[in-house]
Amino acid sequence: MVLQNYSMVSEFVLHGLCTSRHLQNIFFIFFSGIYVAVMLGNLLIVVTVISDPRLHSSPMYFLLGNLSFVDMSLASFVTPKMIRDFLSDPKLISFGGCMAQIFFLHFTGGAEMVLLVSMAYDRYVAICKPLHYMTMMSRQTCIGLVLLSWVIGFVHSISQVAFTVNLPYCGPNEVDSFFCDLPLVIRLACMDTYVLGVLMISDTGLLSMSCFLLLMVSYTAILLAVRQRAAHGISRALSTCSAHIMVVTLFFGPCIFIYVWPFSRFSVDKLLSVFYTIFTPLLNPLIYTLRNEEMKAAMKKLRNRQVN
Repeated sequence: MVLQNYSMVSEFVLHGLCTSRHLQNIFFIFFSGIYVAVMLGNLLIVVTVISDPRLHSSPMYFLLGNLSFVDMSLASFVTPKMIRDFLSDPKLISFGGCMAQIFFLHFTGGAEMVLLVSMAYDRYVAICKPLHYMTMMSRQTCIGLVLLSWVIGFVHSISQVAFTVNLPYCGPNEVDSFFCDLPLVIRLACMDTYVLGVLMISDTGLLSMSCFLLLMVSYTAILLAVRQRAAHGISRALSTCSAHIMVVTLFFGPCIFIYVWPFSRFSVDKLLSVFYTIFTPLLNPLIYTLRNEEMKAAMKKLRNRQVN
């Protein structure tokens, strides 16, 4: 299908997080620090996994390194623009830039959902089928899971943008958010988009709910499998999975809350949007590194190697 834009709108006005100039100055400093922490924290995980042969050959850490790369990408498509907008008024974004934001956010967001499911499957195999772990989670399987996450993210994203970019936009052009969020942009089209909006939001909601249910099934199976083992077995399984469950809750909670409700009742919660686009990519490296002795040991080894 050839995408053509018959829109009369060449740019959109973003309302941002707040209207107070004092708060915007504070947010500029705060979110600048958050973004730097996101990039450095996730980059450190990627470099550590790549530089340590033992971690690089481990399916769990191979997937973790890819998750960190996705998190850096997810944060980079919203946060820099939001930080710059704290110092500008009005907060403008071109039509093409708006469509690009929608595409890359859904692209990386969809990829992260599937990648989190892959990591849950990895933990299921490791704990419930340890003798077959290296066979079931071979390097080819891991690469296939990563490629699958990107393919699903791309198909999901392109299906959203293909319809959005062709809608007629003739005004108004104000988006009540700090980025081009799909449901809010659709509402600005000069036509009845109720059915289309329901379908497109349901697409994201279906992907979120499906991945979330698969994750819950995986972790439930893990806990049931170790229930009859010794106490240390249960403790180890809980320790291994608790970090994953925390990430899943932090990432999927806001997404499901925003995209699962009917379109007619939809109301973007800016706090939740900030949380899953900015704070979750920051919390992932903290959760996975501070609770993981192998990662901390590998980082210490990397630091000592650089110092020497």
